[in-house]
Amino acid sequence: MPVGIAINEDELKAVRAKFDEILKLMENRLQNEDKADLEKAYELAVDAHKYQRRKSGEPYIFHPIEVARICFEEIGLGPTAVICALLHDVVEDTPVTLAEIQEMFGPKVTIIVDGLTKLDGTYNLESTDSPQAENFKKVLSTLVVDVRVVLIKMADRLHNLRTIGAQPKHKQLKIAAETDYIYTPLAHRLGLYNIKTEFQDICLKITEPEVYQELSNKLAESDQARNEYIEQFINPLKEEIAHLNVPFRVLGRSKAISSIYTKIKQNKVNFEEIYDIFAVRIIMDVPIEKEKSFCWQIYSIITDVYKPIPERLKDWITTPKGNGYESLHTTVIGPKGKYVEVQIRTERMDEIAEKGFAAHWKYKGIKKQENVYDNWLDNIREILDTKHANALEFINDFKTNLFSEEVYVFTPKGDMRIIPKGATALDFAFEIHTDIGYHATAIKVNNKLVPMGYKLNNGDQIAVVTNKNQKPNEDWLKMVVTGKARSKIRSAMKEERRKVGEYGKEALERKLKNLKIDLEENVDIIAKQLGFKSRIDLYYALSVEDVKISDIKNYTVESGKIVFKKDEEEPNKDAPIAEELKKIQRPAKANRSNILVNGEPADMYQYSLAACCNPVQGDDIFAYLTSNAGLKIHRTNCSNAVQILANYGYRVLKADWEDSVNSNFVVELLVTGIDSGPGVIQSLTNALSNKLGINIKSFSIEGKEGYFEGRIGIVVLNKDQLNIVVQTLEKVEGISSVVRTDRTFK
Repeated sequence: MPVGIAINEDELKAVRAKFDEILKLMENRLQNEDKADLEKAYELAVDAHKYQRRKSGEPYIFHPIEVARICFEEIGLGPTAVICALLHDVVEDTPVTLAEIQEMFGPKVTIIVDGLTKLDGTYNLESTDSPQAENFKKVLSTLVVDVRVVLIKMADRLHNLRTIGAQPKHKQLKIAAETDYIYTPLAHRLGLYNIKTEFQDICLKITEPEVYQELSNKLAESDQARNEYIEQFINPLKEEIAHLNVPFRVLGRSKAISSIYTKIKQNKVNFEEIYDIFAVRIIMDVPIEKEKSFCWQIYSIITDVYKPIPERLKDWITTPKGNGYESLHTTVIGPKGKYVEVQIRTERMDEIAEKGFAAHWKYKGIKKQENVYDNWLDNIREILDTKHANALEFINDFKTNLFSEEVYVFTPKGDMRIIPKGATALDFAFEIHTDIGYHATAIKVNNKLVPMGYKLNNGDQIAVVTNKNQKPNEDWLKMVVTGKARSKIRSAMKEERRKVGEYGKEALERKLKNLKIDLEENVDIIAKQLGFKSRIDLYYALSVEDVKISDIKNYTVESGKIVFKKDEEEPNKDAPIAEELKKIQRPAKANRSNILVNGEPADMYQYSLAACCNPVQGDDIFAYLTSNAGLKIHRTNCSNAVQILANYGYRVLKADWEDSVNSNFVVELLVTGIDSGPGVIQSLTNALSNKLGINIKSFSIEGKEGYFEGRIGIVVLNKDQLNIVVQTLEKVEGISSVVRTDRTFK
């Protein structure tokens, strides 16, 4: 963090004005004691950060103040969280200690600030496969201590994204990847839909700026026409709804740019072909006991005026989503034959939909229904209590609890369970109880025997047959998708390996006793030397004779510890990045590379273009230092980019194209359109070869009941030429869409 000139008097006045705005927003929620603590927190934060500035040059204190405002106004948290938001960086970045926080604000604030402080610690690269995964684990582990830690972290991330323009591009990419990987699905699971949407939009703006700008411009161009249409749609409904004699309001809104882009990619259509770019929301203010009745009455009014599409009715009032979301959704055919999504809800439902977890707890106990977060947090606790081989394994297990699509299934007694879409019958067994999962021998779905890996559907009723002699095995890991099931199966297998490994442990203990050294102090050294991740794996291997005691050799004993002679040729996978780069350096070629890595020609190193995304000159790219294949150059919007940047960002290097050098790149295009017979092939090849002079490397086409799908491999010089090709093909008669694929081919 830049340290600069101390905050001046004018800046201090601006800072105070921002803080006073928060106090005004909170005035109805503050006790005298809260106000005094807020003032203390403000004074402490201003003093602690007085010499610090952000990348933009503004005083750093503006950041915690804005995070505090987001916590209160956009997430709905109370005074304690606002105090913690003001203090969230003081222990990490300034001389202020936790002991001082404890003395000034008490234990509750201290616990939260401590949780926030731990999020950005430094890591020893030699002790972890992924520092970022360790960081995520620290964030997520706070969920069961105090959820406010994660909610404040969400506000912190949101403000950092809103002001990310001051950061260099390669840092923006890493922050966007982290956000996509963990924070976006976590925001969804906590019901923070507005924040989730903003995360997605900003990340799209970073990773695909041209796409974002194009869609933003198209939305702006059609804004007036869209507003007029929404007004035309709403007018016939207002008078009918008014007859219900309840307060109500109607909103029309465009869908998020990121959501529109997802539909374009999934459906392989153009912007103009997306029918549900906007939605209408009807919100009424009625007593809780009458909510359901009035929502269905409004649904009846809407479907009397407009023709509904039955299969698009979604009833999350009778059965709320796993994150507490309640709303009644329907899609109808509006004026001019356009499809319009209508969302019907109450003010209480709307507050929960907008502010998620915080609003849900505000209404806890008012409505008679199971607390939707209790089961989820119990699952998180179980995953946290299970030992994982490393932080990455934990993150992968945890991410399955951040599912966005759900399936509703039932026990034999009729109790409903919410599970992720794609979950299997064996997942369900572990969801009911760990012991039922461990001992499951057969599973019936709707009274029919099914394989354990059977994917469950809405409405399925599942019965699990158990046998106390049944035990999990390696194959079970392929049959489950939920983190709870995976972690429990691995845990059971480790326990089984531990029992088998007792013999190996005894044999090793005898060996070390003869050497007059202690087992506990030396077993991990031996396990690492022989290539095992844990002592349990070593004991098991000794028991089943995968390795033998005689394999422990080339060592000396010094001060009670076994010391192995180092093999000079042995690669060190944990070597610092600079050392690893030296290993892949090679003599410069006569022909310079057209790629720069950290400002230097890439041909200094062993490098190649990633086959998963086939970058071409002009694409936004980054370089990833692999463990055994040198540098791989990926597109920033590669399907693997989020995983790499989020978990291995410290192995990512800045990469750019050098304008002065041209090369040939092979790209595949997926072309779809109306199947008008052999003339299609001639039209496409004519546009490519004759009009543009493009070399066609491969061509395949298949007609499917009136439309065709073709894959064309072409050779281009750069992204600009590729864009011209796409635009030209889109203008060919009968062509519906032209999309660049990431498919690898030769």
